[in-house]
Amino acid sequence: MSVLKGPREEWRRILHEGAPVWVRPEGDRLRLGDGRAVAESEAIYLPPSDPTKIICIHLNYESRRVEFKAPELKAPGFFQKPLTTLNSHRGLLNRPAYCQYLNYEGEIAAIVGKPMRNVARVDVWDHLAGFAAANDVGAQDFRDTDAGSMLRVKGQDGFCPIGPGIVRGVDIREQTVRTYVNGTCVQDGPVSEMTFPIDYIMADLCRFITFLPGDVVLTGTPANSRPMQPGDLVEVEVSQIGRLSNRVQDIPVPKHELGAQPTDSDNVRRVALGKF
Repeated sequence: MSVLKGPREEWRRILHEGAPVWVRPEGDRLRLGDGRAVAESEAIYLPPSDPTKIICIHLNYESRRVEFKAPELKAPGFFQKPLTTLNSHRGLLNRPAYCQYLNYEGEIAAIVGKPMRNVARVDVWDHLAGFAAANDVGAQDFRDTDAGSMLRVKGQDGFCPIGPGIVRGVDIREQTVRTYVNGTCVQDGPVSEMTFPIDYIMADLCRFITFLPGDVVLTGTPANSRPMQPGDLVEVEVSQIGRLSNRVQDIPVPKHELGAQPTDSDNVRRVALGKF
């Protein structure tokens, strides 16, 4: 059955009694497969996927393209995040203390359900397990040093929270992505604004790359990505999918002073603050 067709179905993954378990949300409770239930407020969440790869699109919402003053795109560009970027609902976002431009990017995560290779656009939906809210966190302080790879910017530990769960049975094409900081909406973009729809993205990539069950593709962010501050509660909400919550904290500067260091250049500030 296509992931777009109802009824809506949601699964979440939590740490329970020392082991990862899948649960179904039921109001303020989470129901385990053995029939027991736990309070949602007490749950320790895990990412709702075990990917072999996390691939992200560079620029995909029209509002973001206009904000960047970028020309119209003929084809998408992509980058990867290491698997150690995976984070979960209510996980902490760590900002190294010498960074000042730790930006949120509210996105939709498309999660693969069946192996995909040379799959046509029309068949993509049948190969997806579902969708989740995600935050493509980036330390823009390192933008001058990454030569477009996004490795230091987007690849630091914990920079890819996904959750709370994985949802199917919802037409993702009709939904909206919103990001909130301390309760204030700071990003708002309908999926219909995507330059390259989700089925296009997946079909494009799997011409060359085999997707395996659990693999994650982040599908772009609307305009107004801006820096987060320590103590901020940052939430990404995808309508009918769920609301992902994370809090920001400072962590110590890396112990060894070698390699690229953060910069505060005009280029960094343009991207971090959206002042092009």
